[in-house]
Amino acid sequence: MPYKKLRKPGANNLAIKALLALSLAFVPFSHGIADEISLAPQDALLSTMKYPYPVKTLELTAQQQPIQMAYMDVAPTTDANGKTVLLLHGKNFSGAYWQSTIENLTQQGYRVIAPDQIGFGKSSKPAGFQFTFQALADHTKALLDKLDIAEVSVAGHSMGGMLATRFALMYPDAVEKLVLVNPIGLEDWKRTTPYQPIDQAIAQEKQQTPEIVRRYMTAAYFDGKWKAVYNPLLTIQAGWTIGPDADLIAEIDARTSDMVFTQPVLYEFGDLKAPTLLIIGTHDRTAIGRNRAPESIRPQLGRYDRLGKLTAEVIPDAKLVELEGIGHVPQFEDIERYTAALNDFLAERLPEDSEVN
Repeated sequence: MPYKKLRKPGANNLAIKALLALSLAFVPFSHGIADEISLAPQDALLSTMKYPYPVKTLELTAQQQPIQMAYMDVAPTTDANGKTVLLLHGKNFSGAYWQSTIENLTQQGYRVIAPDQIGFGKSSKPAGFQFTFQALADHTKALLDKLDIAEVSVAGHSMGGMLATRFALMYPDAVEKLVLVNPIGLEDWKRTTPYQPIDQAIAQEKQQTPEIVRRYMTAAYFDGKWKAVYNPLLTIQAGWTIGPDADLIAEIDARTSDMVFTQPVLYEFGDLKAPTLLIIGTHDRTAIGRNRAPESIRPQLGRYDRLGKLTAEVIPDAKLVELEGIGHVPQFEDIERYTAALNDFLAERLPEDSEVN
């Protein structure tokens, strides 16, 4: 499959604006990085965290209990083009971090739907919940049905890339185009890494601190180089570790990590029907469970500079855009190159459109 490398350095004004918008009224804490940043403790539903757009909720029933799915439904800010983009967040994020992407898309006439999946962001955190990508895809389809949206282009980042893939496989008629932004799950960690039982995972998650969260993001997401502009990315995950619901969040994090580890999608990439764009920051090194893998193979895990090319060869109608020098979060690290790739792909006419016109 064809791919191209973009090397033009881009300004990050929109990204910085989005990051700062995620910052709320911080209060100090003492967890090793207090001299650099301050964080507010966050409750399970992020009650005090302001999102960039109004948040609505969808009432659902799943696994014999009522749950609520939070989402943003943002109208175009210019002449509507009649198309909708669905944005699916990563595991350590929420719909709020899509702010600069939403601004970009709505300025071009797209309607944008950005949900918080169950277990994430402002959505319900049901204890004992069995998390599956199929269930999350089903919840997302229920949201689109409620909003009377029959077809979308889907963009998923990180874990959201795995969910976007599952959604496209389950509901191919609902997906016009698929965008995977540094998706995790491009390799099967079960083949290299011992399984961690959920009870052990919960105990480990209870040991999380803001400093541990930042160290993980630094090593996995940003090639070992932390910048002050990334500090607001700690708002949710680090805020939860010092919040009143830290034990519940530890369980949710363990269960969703188990979902990611045990439910690969890469074996089904060849079944995807929608035209697909892979936006890959080549400095990304994210790999779930790397710390449990044999030390000899750890450096080979999460090699996005290799995984992007391999994945593009497997997906039938794939285009690969590699962003050199960029890590796990292109929508913050280089908004110009990221949006250029996204915009060009979404604007491309499909073959059937060309035939009609």
